[in-house]
Amino acid sequence: MGCTQKSDLTEKIYIAKRKLKAFVHSLAYYVCRIFPVDRNKIVMWTFEGGGGYGCSPKYVAEEILKRNREGRTNYKIVWIVNDRNKEFPAEIEKVEDTLWNRAYHLSTAGTWVGNSRTFYGTKKRKKQRYIQTWHATICIKPIGKHRGDLFPRMAYIVSEYDSKLIDYVLSGSTWCDHMYRDGLIYDGEIIKTGTPRCDVLFNQRDEKYRQIRCEYGLSEHIRIMLYAPTFRGGSQNKNRTVNSEEATVDFESLIKELEQRFGGIWYVFLRLHPQLSAKKERLKTGQTSERLIDVSDRPDMNEMIAASDAFLTDYSSAIFEANMIGIPGFIYADDLQEYIADRGDLFFDMYKLPFPVALNNEELIDNIKEFDEENYRQKTEIFIKEVGIFEDGRASERVVDLIVGGRVQ
Repeated sequence: MGCTQKSDLTEKIYIAKRKLKAFVHSLAYYVCRIFPVDRNKIVMWTFEGGGGYGCSPKYVAEEILKRNREGRTNYKIVWIVNDRNKEFPAEIEKVEDTLWNRAYHLSTAGTWVGNSRTFYGTKKRKKQRYIQTWHATICIKPIGKHRGDLFPRMAYIVSEYDSKLIDYVLSGSTWCDHMYRDGLIYDGEIIKTGTPRCDVLFNQRDEKYRQIRCEYGLSEHIRIMLYAPTFRGGSQNKNRTVNSEEATVDFESLIKELEQRFGGIWYVFLRLHPQLSAKKERLKTGQTSERLIDVSDRPDMNEMIAASDAFLTDYSSAIFEANMIGIPGFIYADDLQEYIADRGDLFFDMYKLPFPVALNNEELIDNIKEFDEENYRQKTEIFIKEVGIFEDGRASERVVDLIVGGRVQ
């Protein structure tokens, strides 16, 4: 038997086991149908429970809690978490991410709001609504069928299964309207609400700018570059890690150049992808500096973006969100060809994006040194028009209007 045949057989066995497990799990949902659906109960999650109180579900929850306090609504929010020590508002009930907790709470809630796939085998009832916020806006890295032959068969099965449960997918751009069809393998309704997690960028930037510095004992005059590398490995057989070796960014030189080009005292805040942070993985920097602070445990990326003065990543979609409010964005992709080989062709030619692209430290330093604010602003305006971004800071209101009345204004 050749290597290809062995690989195909291994995949078939793996898929068969996953399907059997999903069937067994689905039985718990059928059992829980003896309980009625509570229209005022909303179940939320982020990254299968590991992400904590963040991303778009957080901002939908904030709007709901606001209306509850004003007496306009009376919703109960239940949040599925892997770690019950994570901090949430007192009004939100945290439940541990177990099969029976998922089955009971999802089976009895009128509405689900999540930013990632449900567990394979989840069952939804006819009286329930499932709102998928997803966890990205404009993307650099391909997702779903856009990955072509590199999209694992099992991932396709799970994605298709979940998408059949979804009632609404939220969108913040015409680009997402089209991308989600193959990206999420979804043919249902896409609603132009905007992206709830982007609301903080438009409405609370000054507040978060002060708050985050205060929490870390920094002066309001301190400037911050947020460094948010994404995970590596896209197949079911690979471990998801940031780098197998130490980080290759030269943070000392980076901070020095930021200070020379933009002035002031700079810090770099490191934030890993939530799926890595939940596993307590850490990026090995090999460097010690009081100016390099790991903020990976913070569950909300966008409040960190709101507090930042510059943004650095390799392939994270969050760079587009920083770009929406004019924050200078830089790309450091020292493994570009290897990443494409593993993940698939990127959505964009990176050199045609508004962001300067570096493949090594020397190019990164040069890009900062030569950064042109006016050129960046012009490229940003052109890009926003091309992809049809319509974020305005009111997405959370529209989503809650949808939950309350089944409509979006």
